[in-house]
Amino acid sequence: MATAEQLKALLKSYSEGDEERFYAVAMQVAAHAARQGHGRLAQEMREIIDAAKAKGPPLRGERAPVPVVQPRGELAGLLSVSYPKTRLSDMVLEPTLQDRLSRVLLEQRQREKLLTHGLAPRRKILLVGPPGTGKTLTARALAGELSQPLFSILLDGVITKFMGETAAKLRVVFDALQRTRGVYLFDEFDALGSHRTSQNDVGEIRRVLNSFLQFLEQDESESLIIAATNHAELLDRALFRRFDDVLEYRLPDDALAEQILRSRLARLDTQRVDWEQLVKAARGLSYAEIVRACEDAAKEAVLSDSDEVTTRGMLDSLGARRASQP
Repeated sequence: MATAEQLKALLKSYSEGDEERFYAVAMQVAAHAARQGHGRLAQEMREIIDAAKAKGPPLRGERAPVPVVQPRGELAGLLSVSYPKTRLSDMVLEPTLQDRLSRVLLEQRQREKLLTHGLAPRRKILLVGPPGTGKTLTARALAGELSQPLFSILLDGVITKFMGETAAKLRVVFDALQRTRGVYLFDEFDALGSHRTSQNDVGEIRRVLNSFLQFLEQDESESLIIAATNHAELLDRALFRRFDDVLEYRLPDDALAEQILRSRLARLDTQRVDWEQLVKAARGLSYAEIVRACEDAAKEAVLSDSDEVTTRGMLDSLGARRASQP
């Protein structure tokens, strides 16, 4: 049977999502069983391991998160929960953003190693940039990569008109964040984090912001906190110092736009597509708008009983998305 050290290594590699290490230790357990005279057990273990490796996917890549109890009581009006399957590989990101998000994932997956050396993994992340550039999708991808539930904070439930009530609701959210590990998304974060010296500000909003800053600074949970805003200029400067990382999202340049177009149309016939024309037509559009234009063109092709996407069809779709911009 497995030794104590092998059992610990199995649990550790599984918790960290280290597929290669997990299967290597499992094979060691099988070999140990064979040496102990349990030949049949060892053979069955090897067959199970081989079948699992052939079937895939990786432990950390596709393992479904274990469902948790849905938010109840007061939390039901403050949080919504989902279990995303999105991965960073589903997104087209600038290399710098890709590297920084990969670093967040690495530190989260190796958190125990960091903690044993007195180091804390990145887990408080602020995402800033124009609408449609992938901020909310990033939160979904991080949750999917880490096989954790995504809790979205419902700001219309948190923010109230009554004095002191909003701060009390924030405390309930941070208490939940401590109890249940997950990815917690504060979208449209400027509603909470607006500058304390704003001329339109009232005393209650200043108190709410001060409470949030205090909760954020004191939080020592295992959860990943993601705040996203389209209006970084509205945020109080004190907020930036409370986050481990501030990631800036921009509209895609020509190279990224072409990557998005090719990626989203990859399953269709694009042999006669003029990519240069499409890239020019996509300038100034966000990641989300280009993706939707590709989906529109793909639907048009499928509904016309064809798998070919034409340059004209894509130009029309991109033009329609541009026309719908506010």
